[in-house]
Amino acid sequence: MVRTGVIIGVLSSMAVVLILYSVFLNPPNSMPTIEQILGNTKNGAVAQNKELTLADIFDKTETGVVRINVKRPDTDARGVGGVGSGFVYDSQGHIITNDHVVENAQKLTVTFLDGRSYKAKVIGKDPFTDLAVIKVNASSDALTPLPVGNSSKLRVGEQIAAIGNPFGLSGSMSSGIVSQVGRILPSQDRGFQIPDIIQTDAAINPGNSGGPLLNMKGEVVGINTAIQSDNGIFAGVGFAIPANTVKKIIPVLIENQTYHHPWVGISGRDVDPDLADVLHLKDARGFLVINVLDDSPAKKAGLRGTNQTKEADGVRYQIGGDLIIGVDSKIVRKIDDILIHLQREKKVGDQMILQVLRDGKVSDIVITLNERPVTNNNSTTINPTNSTQR
Repeated sequence: MVRTGVIIGVLSSMAVVLILYSVFLNPPNSMPTIEQILGNTKNGAVAQNKELTLADIFDKTETGVVRINVKRPDTDARGVGGVGSGFVYDSQGHIITNDHVVENAQKLTVTFLDGRSYKAKVIGKDPFTDLAVIKVNASSDALTPLPVGNSSKLRVGEQIAAIGNPFGLSGSMSSGIVSQVGRILPSQDRGFQIPDIIQTDAAINPGNSGGPLLNMKGEVVGINTAIQSDNGIFAGVGFAIPANTVKKIIPVLIENQTYHHPWVGISGRDVDPDLADVLHLKDARGFLVINVLDDSPAKKAGLRGTNQTKEADGVRYQIGGDLIIGVDSKIVRKIDDILIHLQREKKVGDQMILQVLRDGKVSDIVITLNERPVTNNNSTTINPTNSTQR
């Protein structure tokens, strides 16, 4: 779904000789690793010290990408349901995919590249980041974990590749570039947003959901999750959950089945040039608090929403609320900066310092972050890359 013996002995002997050579003829701090000596890593994982061709990336990672067939209550009379993608996370049989891929699933079947299929069960889910972990009891030779990279190092224009099962076509690869980073994506039907999203022009279509987005070293840097489209078909704008979010959320899901997100409890608007003029600001940056939710961390900390309106050029503006201009000494240009900081740096129970402009004076407001409540909101215009088998 998308919202897709002898040789070993010889090599071991060579490795021992090279290591001994290194110990006696090289200084200790230049000791080569086994990966450097052999030129690759265990279980088909990709060496991290050089970029590969797209063909090499596919060869090295295809065995770690799986097809996920989903049976739901609304599955048709032929037993035909949804199809999505995933990838092997570890040698224990954990597989990462999207939450919307396994949502309401009655039965999950995971199929590997060689055609072997296994029943799977959901281990943990996080609808707020659209991530899920499922598990199969597969033989060890079927499991090829893919290395998870550092998505914070991605640069706009960098080449990437996506592997998945678009329209049920198993093991398909597409390529493109990183179009932008740090995007905000509405969380499906949850009323919250997923921050720090990767935007790509690599072709992502229904069925790609849950599949890996790979850099040119063969590392997973994102999980393909959605496209922006009027008709549900890819139109050049795809989105992926960043690998650093995966590394933060997935271990918790494996251990605790769920992830508790921190929450502030405010709504408002970013400052644009027109609002900056109304507020008599020199720079058009910051986030104006309009509403503070009852019983929220923001309410308890004394944050204020707007309490009056002002008309300018025929437009009525809400004013009088706190203007957030910084968070933990980092500049806030817009709400995205706050959301990304929460996602990357904070957890429930942490304190967060907001730099607030109120009545012409800047002050610090300390907020103790509570757990985010569950809400429903169907206003999203972003399509998860879902696919129905035909």
